[in-house]
Amino acid sequence: MQTDKTDKQNIKTPLVTFIITCYNLPVWMIEECIKSILSLSLRPFEREIILVDDGSDISPVNDLDDYLNDIIYVRQKNKGLSEARNTGIRISTGQYLQFIDGDDKLLQAGYEHCLDIVRYNNTPDMVLFDFSDKPTDRMTFTGVKPVCGAEYMQHNNIHPSACGYIMKRTTLGDLRFTPGIYHEDEEFTPQLLLKAETVYPTHATAYMYRQRSGSIMTAVNKRSILKRLNDKKDVIIRLNDMADRLPHNDRIAMQRRVAQLTMDYIYNTIIQTRSRQYLDKQLAALHSKGLFPLPDKDYTRKYKWFRRMTNSSMGLTVLMRTPVSYTHLRA
Repeated sequence: MQTDKTDKQNIKTPLVTFIITCYNLPVWMIEECIKSILSLSLRPFEREIILVDDGSDISPVNDLDDYLNDIIYVRQKNKGLSEARNTGIRISTGQYLQFIDGDDKLLQAGYEHCLDIVRYNNTPDMVLFDFSDKPTDRMTFTGVKPVCGAEYMQHNNIHPSACGYIMKRTTLGDLRFTPGIYHEDEEFTPQLLLKAETVYPTHATAYMYRQRSGSIMTAVNKRSILKRLNDKKDVIIRLNDMADRLPHNDRIAMQRRVAQLTMDYIYNTIIQTRSRQYLDKQLAALHSKGLFPLPDKDYTRKYKWFRRMTNSSMGLTVLMRTPVSYTHLRA
């Protein structure tokens, strides 16, 4: 009898809670996002869809009549992406969580592959997947072996987006997004990985994103640029301080991530400001925290090249004058 009761209780717990965040988005984008979830093989009781409206000027709920039986709609004052996601976490009940930006959608074939890993591999902590800006649905999948999060971070440059993985909610614990900042994912994801004992790093293309001209990360005004840069520097400093208090293997993993983020920060400071005076000021600030010069490590060929360039005044001058491709740098 106890077993039957337990089984009934488990059935009522969704396998995955999908947390969709939106702010002033066209309704058709939100509809596509919801449809991409409903098209998955999850039965209604296996899924929970939470749509967090972060204070849109006009609520989209009246235009979502066809989906109101499938979603939980929450509207809050505009507080930013971090707070919207934290709201979704707070009211979620699923065994696993999946974040989705409301203007993006899941790709069925790739995401089903990731769901199968969740279903049939003894409740992994995280399943990682790839992104595309196209509705790719033809792909092949290969077997992938699990690895602990710290080991994965020690040997890979991680994709920071919190939309890029399925996570077990018990692994999340009390970890939340820092309110009011850009680059919140850069702070969140490495901490989550260090909590994860079983990570499946798939190459399934399971998520389609859109680059919108009006989105937060494409804003090009000076104030926005400087806030993004300052927020990223603050995240780097916090992660670096955290690394000093971690056990050995976790510390090595976090130090690699901090070095990669610092390289990205220096590069973005160069290409987004083109100011040698501003760059020198920021390098001095990094130096005071022990973050510059970059550590002498063989992380990647690009990392070693960039470290050499930034270690000399002449190299920095060359970088200031050369339109380097950011995609090429991170490859």
